Amino acid sequence: MNDPVSKYFATLPASQQDKLKRLEALYKEWNPRVNLVSRKDMDNFVLHHIIHSLSIYRLIPFLPGTKILDAGTGGGLPGIPLAIVFPECSFTLADSVRKKINIVKEIKQELELDNIEAMWTRVEEMEGSFDFVISRAVAAFPLLVKWTGRLVRRPSANDLPNGIMALKGGDLSSELAGFKHHRMWRLEDYFDEEYFRGKKIVYLPV
Repeated sequence: MNDPVSKYFATLPASQQDKLKRLEALYKEWNPRVNLVSRKDMDNFVLHHIIHSLSIYRLIPFLPGTKILDAGTGGGLPGIPLAIVFPECSFTLADSVRKKINIVKEIKQELELDNIEAMWTRVEEMEGSFDFVISRAVAAFPLLVKWTGRLVRRPSANDLPNGIMALKGGDLSSELAGFKHHRMWRLEDYFDEEYFRGKKIVYLPV
């Protein structure tokens, strides 16, 4: 099947599938002006960026009202795809690069994603409280925890206790050595393509 969204997320409402598919065109429009994702990667945008972001959706069905911070969102990943499939959750997408956040705002408006707030800020300087912090290739896990652990609120309502989730790859043994209570899921258990070999979701309850 040439359409990974239909392959893996066929049960999503048609309106959500449509928005996910429209994302590719929007990124192709903006990426030549501001490097949101690797230019050489645009041919595989849906698989490498949308499906990768939605791996969190496969792991946890966030309850309505859940507040999620995408720390260091860059061009809006994984936050925008997740905001599409969790319309009753609120997403704060934060990044220190203003031009990227400006484009996140444009995409938010284009797709009418009222559950997104885009913030131009350094994550380590943020205030507020969230149920979950998510990130994708932002920083080593100890640094991510240092920056954002204080932002995770209690008590928890979802099946997984509130905490930090990071999309990571490669050998993480040294990165995770100091975190006894972390959990890890291999994306190759959910997706067939070679791209997902060695990629993981790391979760730490806070």
